[in-house]
Amino acid sequence: MLINSFKLAFRNIIKRKGYSFLNIAGLTIGMSCCLLIFHYVSYEKSFDKFEPDSKQIVRVRLDSYQKGVLAYKSATSYPAIAPAMKKDFPEVENFCRLHDDNLLLSNEAQNKKFSENKGYFADPSTIDMFGLQFVKGNPQTALNGPDKIILSESTARKYFGNEDALGKTLVNRDGSRVQPFEVAGVYKDFPSNSHLIMNYLVSYATLAQETRLEGDTSNSTETSWGWYDFYVYVQLKKGINYQQLEAKMPAFYDKYLNSRDWAKAGNYREELHLIPLSDIHLYSNYNQEAEVNGNGQAVSFLFLIAIFIICIAWINFINLATARSVERAKEVGVRKVLGALRTTLIRQFLTESFVLNLISLALSSILFFLLLHPFDAFTGRTNYTGVALTSNYWLIFFVLFGAGTILSGLYPAFVLSGFKPVVVLKGAFKNTTSGLLLRKSLIVVQFVTSVVLIAGTIIVYQQVEYMRNQSIGADINNTLVLKGPQTISDSLYQNIYQPFKTEVLHQHGINSIASSNNIPGEEIYWTTEWKRPGDQQSTGVTLYMLGVDYDFIPSYKIAMDAGRNFSQQFSTDKKAVVLNENTVKLLGFKNPADAINQKVIRGGGDTLTVVGVTANFHQLGLQKNIDPMAILLRPNASRYYSLKLSNHDAQQTIASLKTLWSSYFPKDPFDYFFLDESFGEQYKADLLFGKVFGVFAFLAILIACFGLLGLSAYNVLQRTKEIGIRKVLGASVQSILVLLSLDFLKLILISFLFAIPAGWFVMNLWLQDYAYRINIAWWVFAVAGCVALLIAVITISTQAIKAAVANPVKSLRSE
Repeated sequence: MLINSFKLAFRNIIKRKGYSFLNIAGLTIGMSCCLLIFHYVSYEKSFDKFEPDSKQIVRVRLDSYQKGVLAYKSATSYPAIAPAMKKDFPEVENFCRLHDDNLLLSNEAQNKKFSENKGYFADPSTIDMFGLQFVKGNPQTALNGPDKIILSESTARKYFGNEDALGKTLVNRDGSRVQPFEVAGVYKDFPSNSHLIMNYLVSYATLAQETRLEGDTSNSTETSWGWYDFYVYVQLKKGINYQQLEAKMPAFYDKYLNSRDWAKAGNYREELHLIPLSDIHLYSNYNQEAEVNGNGQAVSFLFLIAIFIICIAWINFINLATARSVERAKEVGVRKVLGALRTTLIRQFLTESFVLNLISLALSSILFFLLLHPFDAFTGRTNYTGVALTSNYWLIFFVLFGAGTILSGLYPAFVLSGFKPVVVLKGAFKNTTSGLLLRKSLIVVQFVTSVVLIAGTIIVYQQVEYMRNQSIGADINNTLVLKGPQTISDSLYQNIYQPFKTEVLHQHGINSIASSNNIPGEEIYWTTEWKRPGDQQSTGVTLYMLGVDYDFIPSYKIAMDAGRNFSQQFSTDKKAVVLNENTVKLLGFKNPADAINQKVIRGGGDTLTVVGVTANFHQLGLQKNIDPMAILLRPNASRYYSLKLSNHDAQQTIASLKTLWSSYFPKDPFDYFFLDESFGEQYKADLLFGKVFGVFAFLAILIACFGLLGLSAYNVLQRTKEIGIRKVLGASVQSILVLLSLDFLKLILISFLFAIPAGWFVMNLWLQDYAYRINIAWWVFAVAGCVALLIAVITISTQAIKAAVANPVKSLRSE
């Protein structure tokens, strides 16, 4: 019986080629899209789950409230937190701390030197907690003691080629200080689906040694409750849920942080929160993140789009199957007269549904694996070597497939098997409206989804373009940035830099050069508290500090709201500061002019004079608010050199700069980048989301059109005699077109009315993640509705025109 059902199913599929093609094409594209989106979502959700104890590891983050107002949320916290948690909480099994820094490492024997910033000073426990897989060295002792470094395999090859790196020496240069590191281990490259990039790790004891050499006598790497530049990870014992420990954290941070007298006096409060390791990539977007993280909301939107796309394909199947009821009514009537039971017919129709879906599944699986690598390249994941889909997402897909196959087959099966043979064989069924309401409702659902997706695509594009094209308050165009030298001591720096600067300015195509500790697009980690003299509270407000030379502000064309820039004409500018607008308001000045020549106190008591106030400018992308900033004069700032270029040949300028660099800074590598490109990297995830969203929105509309094409074809078929009579009576081609299109167009207009509030709600929710965002304009939905309407008209017209120009004699003869 089952074999016979399959034979009949295949026979019907082959017999009705057009119907079968539309269904299989729609289902194949829908399932392929669903699989590709699941692949993308699966990758985003897989971050940090490869670590052996990922479910038990949490990161401790810091919220700071100043004068009762939230000042910042930071991904980093204090080094003293981890040992205190280990002591106070029996739930804590282990901990590790990471502190990032820029190193200039060199293999002196092979004259290979590189500037490194994708590594950390790390506790020895990091190796075990993060599951580093050693290929050389002893993981138990590799980070014990000072001056030890361990390298990833690719980093080891970069410095030592095919030589065994174990036991070799890498030299770190910082100014005049030369620090040799022993390579104590080599580990497999850290997977790309981690929120950390760990190309190397330096022993934590090395950091403690460095702070002592710089005059630290308080063992601050272990005891500090004020140095919040450490990523603190805590491993919980088996069976402990992080929420159990989170509930105990208020008492912990009140004990260690908020009970201090100066914190109470200044209405200064800090909170510590836990975030699971596997949630960091998608749900942690705070200050001082180790890397640019993903967007959990965007990933959830794409997951829902995958569900909608495959549902649109199944809606097509239901619509086409019920629309074919007239064609198959006589078949059902004859089979019932011959003794077929309704259950037999239901089984037959369900088998046809299953076979169509199974063929589509096979084709979509092939298409999925063929498109996998191009899709990874499209989404920027060329180095991902993990599985196509994790088992969870395969399970979700097959549950969807099973449910969709049954539900999409069930309704048509019950409708078709319920026909009464007497009515059908008499021909009274020919103009039935059975299932019409459902078909109309499903078309509305399809086009509501389509209009929302079109509008969403426009809004995503608008937001990204708004961020990319909005003035950031600083001129970053035609800016070539050189990474500054790290091997020159402070005492010799000006003697070398000034002649270098003079020669740079004599180079053809270079208009200016400025030096600084940070550049636009880079997060500032240098912070401290500031207040005005006479402020009764012992604590001030946290400001982000930017160290610059005399040329930085004019070179970047940063507008001055009041006062002046730093000037060599004023020797007192060594004790001066330039603030931005947000800082002026935060410190209580009425306006920028009121702040000029006023005193402000930095940190422990250093008093400076405000000489200027700049207009607010974006240090980071427009996803984030502008932070309060203090700009300090630092003539020796040498981390970056910003060169403003004319429209001269950039490559020729770079070549001449490289020659000049090697003569002044022979021990430092020549590293450069263009600032507009670097700043634009902050929008990379948003651009990617926009591209992915747009592509799948287009495919969703295409699938909806397959269904509309099939429905319009069957509508024409059902009204063949009516069209013939109307043409004989003198109806024009245009009137026939209107007649055949009007019902569908009404449904699309109804869809448009439902899509406006749905689309506005969804996209407004997405925009809430952006500090600076567009307002959703009414015309976006008008354009989306018109596009959907145009696509529908073109789709329907292909069948309507064919019917309208057909010879009425033939249609009436066939009836």
